[in-house]
Amino acid sequence: MKVLITGITGFTGVHLTEYLPSQGRDKDNIDLYGIDIVGNPSGNSKAMLEKAKVLTCDILDEEETEKKIKEIRPDRIFHLAGLTFDPDSDDSPKKFYITNVLGTINLLEAVRRLGVDSMIHIACSGAEYGVILENEAPITENNLFRPITPYGISKLAQDLIGYQYYKDYGVRIIRTRAFNITGPGEKKHFVCSDFAHQMALIEKGKQEPTIYVGNLEAKRDFVDIRDVVKGYWLALDRGIPGEVYNICSGKAYSISEILDRLLKMAKKNIAIRNDPKRMRPSDIPFQVGSFAKLHRQTGWKPIIPIEETLRDLLNYWREKI
Repeated sequence: MKVLITGITGFTGVHLTEYLPSQGRDKDNIDLYGIDIVGNPSGNSKAMLEKAKVLTCDILDEEETEKKIKEIRPDRIFHLAGLTFDPDSDDSPKKFYITNVLGTINLLEAVRRLGVDSMIHIACSGAEYGVILENEAPITENNLFRPITPYGISKLAQDLIGYQYYKDYGVRIIRTRAFNITGPGEKKHFVCSDFAHQMALIEKGKQEPTIYVGNLEAKRDFVDIRDVVKGYWLALDRGIPGEVYNICSGKAYSISEILDRLLKMAKKNIAIRNDPKRMRPSDIPFQVGSFAKLHRQTGWKPIIPIEETLRDLLNYWREKI
């Protein structure tokens, strides 16, 4: 089985690369490929070179994307490539629309034109749901969309493009909407990782004993990256083409609760200070999802508790700094 991961050197790509080799029908029967704009992984990504053949390819380059699909002719594709940091999309909306939407079109067009019979997973986002009403929680796949950021809108467009290619061209596409992914290896500008990174700096004496925070009142559904990649595999392996599945924990934690849990793991006394620069122009006060549909279809459910996720994330930064 030839498996291709787009955006393989990113946070999710690295974890999926770690997970996939043991999931083939014969356990050792996966030939793993990856494409990324960064063709030579660095840091923690270097280990993936032993598990996957990583090729340089910008999915915004239509000709190069088709060339790589023709060369690999994958049986399965995990489409992870794109821009993911929601707050950045307010400053660069055009960049998010181009990358997430056009990149997806280039990939699907390459598969369609070449007649490659791939099963394709498109990693969409819970950000598509945006603002939810009190009576709508937990969010199911049938909930209305009210995205309030360019990132959320770009992921919704990506989601609908996937459905259109399934309906119009018969491309075997499964979409997932993962909620707030976190865990070891996450970039430092995401909220859980930001707190853990600051704590590690403080413990090493590289930052004053103060954590700077934004809005602590918002409640989010956080799910561990290691549970997420299992969900991606099971959705593609056991899911129904044309369908979409939420990947979430089914629990909501306030940002202040996340911070409190991390502070209990700290090796120093740490103060908290509000930073206006960390406040978003628009923020969703509450979001929690339901993974019931994916569980019914595949048996997937999150198994890593939030304490373990945060502890592993903090230890990741302690080792890295």
